Amino acid sequence: MAMYESEHTKFMREWMEKHPQEAEEQRKGRALWWDKPQDLETTRRNAEAKVAQKPYPYQSEV
Repeated sequence: MAMYESEHTKFMREWMEKHPQEAEEQRKGRALWWDKPQDLETTRRNAEAKVAQKPYPYQSEV
């Protein structure tokens, strides 16, 4: 029994088979937008600076 595969997944798999050079472009794009070095000190300061949010923001202050 074959697993379901959407039309989009099938298209992308076939397209990548025909255009293997695009895998490198895909990695470059990911590095450009997502794979950034993390600064632990900045992450810690940001976490400490968060203000607690009320469960319901429109609740009156009664």
